[in-house]
Amino acid sequence: MPIDPVAAPTPRRAFVGIDFDPLDTEAAAAWLSRVRPGDRYRYVVTPNVDHLVRLDALGQDDPVGRELWQAYRGAALVLCDSRVLARLARLYGITLPLAPGSDLTVRLFDTVAQPGDRIAIIGGDDALLGALRARFPALEIIQHVPPMGMVRNPAALAAAVAFGRESRARFLLIAVGSPQQELLAARIAAADGATGCALCIGASLDFIVGRQRRAPRVVQRLGLEWAHRLASQPGRLWRRYLVDGPRIFRLAHAWHRGRGR
Repeated sequence: MPIDPVAAPTPRRAFVGIDFDPLDTEAAAAWLSRVRPGDRYRYVVTPNVDHLVRLDALGQDDPVGRELWQAYRGAALVLCDSRVLARLARLYGITLPLAPGSDLTVRLFDTVAQPGDRIAIIGGDDALLGALRARFPALEIIQHVPPMGMVRNPAALAAAVAFGRESRARFLLIAVGSPQQELLAARIAAADGATGCALCIGASLDFIVGRQRRAPRVVQRLGLEWAHRLASQPGRLWRRYLVDGPRIFRLAHAWHRGRGR
């Protein structure tokens, strides 16, 4: 059997129920560079604290939770998006290299994608597409804009799956927020016939075109990017960071105790 040139490295490293690939941004970008148009479809997820807390809250007995867990387990690459998560893992003796989705998306546009490559986007709006086409004129960028609440709208979900399957893009960027994007990535895989590599990227494109501003590098290195985002959008993010997010410490401790037993 021929060796898959885009096979993920092994072994993965388990933490709080998720198996992470030990790749930083540089290594993940090198992995993406080996994807070729027409390759069998695969997708990349970048779990952070919010994702792990949500997965635990849904649980595997809930139908949506079970599908979401399977979406993470079915990913070709599972990359650590969070410095907080990486530092917490280190307390339990686990090294999780950092590959933030926003950094990886920048690398994809700047160094991985080649002139003439087709990049498909699910999410955003017409203005986002125009800004990206103006900034990267050598790329063929196409877009599908689903309605809000796509996962609760069977027709809208089917249309997004069809676009992803039929886009024939080298890279498919799914920018509809978590957990919609992970569920959609897995649904496209299940639909069969898709090619290329999908990345679940959240708001990364907004950073690239200047709609949102990331925290300064020093703030990122200190692991305080969450505080910068909270200060920028307190009404939307206060519960995520101040109520739900701290549960990760209890989850990590319980996971560690279970592993010890």
